[in-house]
Parts: sequence; structure tokens; C-alpha cells
Amino acid sequence: MSRFFRLMLQSMAALLLFSALVARPAYAQSVLRDAETEALFADISAPLIEAAGLRPENVEIVLLNDDSINAFVAGGQIVYIHSGLIIEADNVNQVQGVIAHELGHVAGGHIIRFGEGVGQATNITIISLLLGAAAMAAGAGDAGMGIMAAGQRAAMGQFLAFTRAQEASADQAGARYLGEAGISGRGSIEFFRKLENQEYRLNIPQEDSYNRTHPLSRERVAALTDVYEKDPAWDRPVDPHLEARFQRIRAKLLGFVNPDRALREFPHGNNSLEARYARAYAYHRGVRPEASLAEVEALDAQYPDDPYILEMKGQFLLENGRPEEALPALRRATELAPDQPLIATTFGHALIATEQREHYEEAKRLLKAAVVRDRQNPFAWYQLGVIYSAEGDEARASLASAERQQMLGQHRLAMVSAKRAMNGIPAGSADWIRAQDIMMTSEHLVEKMKDKR
Repeated sequence: MSRFFRLMLQSMAALLLFSALVARPAYAQSVLRDAETEALFADISAPLIEAAGLRPENVEIVLLNDDSINAFVAGGQIVYIHSGLIIEADNVNQVQGVIAHELGHVAGGHIIRFGEGVGQATNITIISLLLGAAAMAAGAGDAGMGIMAAGQRAAMGQFLAFTRAQEASADQAGARYLGEAGISGRGSIEFFRKLENQEYRLNIPQEDSYNRTHPLSRERVAALTDVYEKDPAWDRPVDPHLEARFQRIRAKLLGFVNPDRALREFPHGNNSLEARYARAYAYHRGVRPEASLAEVEALDAQYPDDPYILEMKGQFLLENGRPEEALPALRRATELAPDQPLIATTFGHALIATEQREHYEEAKRLLKAAVVRDRQNPFAWYQLGVIYSAEGDEARASLASAERQQMLGQHRLAMVSAKRAMNGIPAGSADWIRAQDIMMTSEHLVEKMKDKR
């Protein structure tokens, strides 16, 4: 291969790198669903979302199972937060600072405008390729290759400058949202300092941010400290109720994703609510059912009307093959938190798992209400499909499968299931129209996938 064509391929590879710098799609990572966590996310983000000029019901905060300290947006009004960030955060105010920053990206339309940065860099690269090719055609081979290499460097510099500008804009927007919501920016500064310490530990050069997509953390602290300190909310303390809820959730999450660390951080003898929470999940993940249930029973005795502790008790019993014993705890949790579709889904699952048909009607009612409240609950649709199939209603079982498959991005399967549902459901009925919508949407997406090949 000639040096000319080799350099052209390197230039095209640099262009592909620009798109790779976008955060990984959320579907490539594992989404963690938990009623208590999502309720806290909704409460701590609502004032920030309103300050950003958005509507809380249209914005989602999604937790991903990833141990890195990161958060990102990837289109739409969805903020993705890694489990590692929650575990390493010291308090709820730090998480609010992160959410405020990410909302700055959402409100600023930065993902939509990402193409502008790529386009500017691409233009530079293409121009350098043309100029380099012209120089080489004229006999100046080394000069031509130098022009191309310089074009690559300039293009990457242009692109990185664009992303750093977006990050700085999101920082300033986030500071404004915190101030308007009456929330201190201390947590934001604390978290950037935490990131700065991590950069030092990882030996990331601190001289300048030229070759980075983000400004250096120390640069961000310097730019934001004066803004935050002048804000009337700077000395406002963290809401103690929100902080207590955050510490519970952090402990629960730690026990779920890192049982060994949870048991080191919350050893026996520490009988705080957070410690028992963490150990309960750590033991459950470690397949130590008696130890996990002992921790849950202790919590239940101390907090008998806590829906999330009751949910945990029912979940552990259910997952240990004891669905009948799980029903009282899950029924009570559903009564105490009637607006939590994830709890209702677990209760419905337990009712079905008893394999007693007299429970199916109650389970169907719960699951139907759950899928109305929760736009992304494929497991609830799966359980509904089980009930429909047991009742001999294969058409609506197929519709439930189509709903679940569409949520999971299985568009070809969704199309087949929707067609099967339409063949057995009265034409023109609400369920038939819904099946038709899924079929048409899935057909369109399947065709788009074909076109991209």
C-alpha cells in the first residue's frame, strides 16, 4: 500500500474516532431499576429540571451498572448516571451538582449540536486531504503527507475545543440551575475536587486541557468557585431527609454491585439502617439467604411501615423460592406505596409464582396498572403475557410480547408478535390499534436497519 493511501486511511480513521468519543449507548450497558432509587432521583432533580425550563415528567434519570465515576446524556431528555458515581459520592448534594451539569447539556441541545463539532473537524480533514493530494500530484510527496498530518491534528484540536466549550457551558448552566433552585453549589465543587484527585492518581497530565474532551477539573473549580460562593444558597445546608435517603440508597447499591466492599465498609456490629441495608443485599447476592433475611427482619422490626424494606423482604423471599411467604410483605408495600409500579410488578410476579390461578386476576390488575404508570417495564409485560397465555388468550399474550420486544429493541420479533396479535384481536379495538402501531413502527425500524447495511 502506498504511503499516500495509508495516510488517507489514517485520516478516515481519525474521523471515525470523533463519533466514538460520544458516550456509549445506554442499551450497551445494564440499566438498574429500583423503586426507592428512582423516587429519590425524581425528588432531588425536580427543582433543577424546572430551573432548566424543562418539565419533570419528561425528564428521566437512569441508573447504569457501571463502576466508573461518570454521568452523561445521549439524546432526548434522559440523564444516565453510573452506579460508580453514586457509590463514590459523599452526599446527595454532590449528585445534585452532577445532575445540574447534565441538565445543562440537555437544555443546551448539546447532543443535537454534536454534529456541528464533527462537521467542522471533518471539513478541516477533507480540505487537508485535498491539499495534500494536490501537493503529492505535483511531486511534493513529503510536503503532501505533512499537510495531511497537520490537518488531522488541526481537526482533532477543533473537535476537542468544541466539546470543551460544551462542557464549560454545561458547568455554567448547572450553576445557574442550582442557584435558582436554592441548592448549594458546594457539592458540585466537592465533586470536581474528587475528580481532580482521581486525575492525579491516574497520572493524567495537569499542565493544560488541550488534548482533552473536558476542561481539567482544577480549571472547572477555578471557574465555578466564585460563581457558587456569591450565590445566596452557598451556605444552605443539605436537606437532612434527602441526605438520609441518599445514604440508604448508596448502601443498598453498594451491597448489590460490590458485596465484598459492602461487607468491609459495613462490618458486623454496625447495626445502622445503612449497614443492615448493605449487608442484606451483599448476603443476598452471595447466596446466603438466612443471613440476608435476618438483616431484613431486623430492619422490618425497627421500621414496620417502610415500603422499601417490605419490598426488599418480599423480593428476597420470592427469589429464594418462597413466593407464598413473600405475598404479605409485598401486599403491604404496595398499599403503602401505591404509586410505585416496580413494587406492584414484583407483587404481581410473586402472585403468579405461587402458580395458584385464584391469584391471577389480582396479578393482572396490578400489572396492567404498572405498565400504564411505567413506560419502560418489559418485565411487567412479560408477566402479563404469562397470565394471558394461562388464560388461553394467545392474541393478547402476543401483544404483551410485542410490547416487551419493542422496549428491548427486538424490532423484528416485535413485528411478528404484533401481526400475530392483530390476527386474534377484534379489528378496530383499542388493543388491535395498539398492535397495529407496534407492527408499523417495527416494520419501519427494520427497514431502516436494512438501509444502513
